[in-house]
Amino acid sequence: MTEPHRSDPQPTLSVFDAVTIMVGIVVGIGIFKTPSLIAANVGSEAAFLGVWVAGGLVTLIGALCYAELAAAHPHAGGEYHFLGRAYGRPVAVLFGWARGSVIQTGAIAAVAFVLGDYAAQVVPLGPYGPALYAALAIVVLTGLNVAGTIQSKTLQIAVTFIEVGLIAAIIGWGLFGSVGAAAPAAAAAATPNAGALGLAMIFVLLTYGGWNEAAYLSGELRDPGRNMVRVLVIGTAVLVGLYVAANAALLAILGLDGLRGSQAVATDMMRRVAGESGALIVSLAIVVAALSTLNATIFTGARVYFAMARDITLLPRVGDWNERGRAPANGLIAQGAVALLLVALGAASRDGFQAMVDYSAPVFWAFLLLVALALPILRWREPDRVRPFKVPLYPLTPALFALTCAYMLHASLAYTGKGALIGLGVVLAGLPLLLFQSRRSEDERSPASPPADVALAASPAPILVQPGERR
Repeated sequence: MTEPHRSDPQPTLSVFDAVTIMVGIVVGIGIFKTPSLIAANVGSEAAFLGVWVAGGLVTLIGALCYAELAAAHPHAGGEYHFLGRAYGRPVAVLFGWARGSVIQTGAIAAVAFVLGDYAAQVVPLGPYGPALYAALAIVVLTGLNVAGTIQSKTLQIAVTFIEVGLIAAIIGWGLFGSVGAAAPAAAAAATPNAGALGLAMIFVLLTYGGWNEAAYLSGELRDPGRNMVRVLVIGTAVLVGLYVAANAALLAILGLDGLRGSQAVATDMMRRVAGESGALIVSLAIVVAALSTLNATIFTGARVYFAMARDITLLPRVGDWNERGRAPANGLIAQGAVALLLVALGAASRDGFQAMVDYSAPVFWAFLLLVALALPILRWREPDRVRPFKVPLYPLTPALFALTCAYMLHASLAYTGKGALIGLGVVLAGLPLLLFQSRRSEDERSPASPPADVALAASPAPILVQPGERR
């Protein structure tokens, strides 16, 4: 067996580790922000819980599609690698630029702003306090990830379990604290129009967002051919269970009308059943959730810098894999610098979080649509490739995923402001990078691929070259 190159990503993550990272990314600040917005766009309590279940099914469909792609093409570059194989390196490079300058760094800055908002309530630092806390969190967590994958993974496991435990406490108080409490007034049933339900689904899928980050773990996951589907299915099941239970608890205490009128649903619920101490628990849960999401997003985000740097001649050092820390250290530093720049720009707006969502959402859904279409393209172009997992009900499953992404792209363009145009402009500004593409083939760029023993375990048959490549 060929020894893996010592600067390659190593298979250090178990299924448990990867599920923990996936859950830590998704279960963030959304569950504390979106329920009131969703309640305002549905006509009954059944519809309120139904859209959460529907969002979970959509997430599962996407996860199954990603499971096939990641099991057949395990790589530290995740979506970058899928797009490169399906559409060619120019599309992959443009995605890498978009992810590094808009999608992932925008998400990092958005979560950091939420963390900063709550930290500033505890220890105020003046009008720019939230931005200062956001910047400090990015610097500290980026430094931890540069120190090594083991350190980052340990922190992620700890904060995710604290976060899930706090949310479980909120669920328990909500479901069992409602016993003996005054029943909320029943909301009058209404029949919302299709547009209102569609807007509700936008907020639901925003709350479920981040599950796709698991694809960037496939290059460091043990036996990705077998384990990738386990990570995505188990992670999705945990997310759906947590979200449906949490919203059932909110509904039991506040009722649909109470949800519609609340600006801080979890805080209002806990204040009603446990007083001010309950409200303090919610604040703690939000801070921990933001820390968990921020650390996990930083962890997965830098992997695309690492993969892209192997394909272009600019900044080749960003493509180095730090053997001691088992992490793309230079990619992490580059990502942190861009995220800090976005924090500075967001500080100049009235709402840094909203500015980052507007900036990144349309670009995210546009490329996710391309990933959805990559699955049938790769099945057609590489019919003999060994696929350890095949998505069920093909081609219906990827078709539903692609239609969902197309709708979300349309909705994100319709409901965002100037920030969306700025984000799209930044993506187009990356076109000159195509002039600096490396001429090396996929095989010559093997350091960005999984170690030889992982690749052989995942795909025992010879890997097909892309059209125009030579062995």
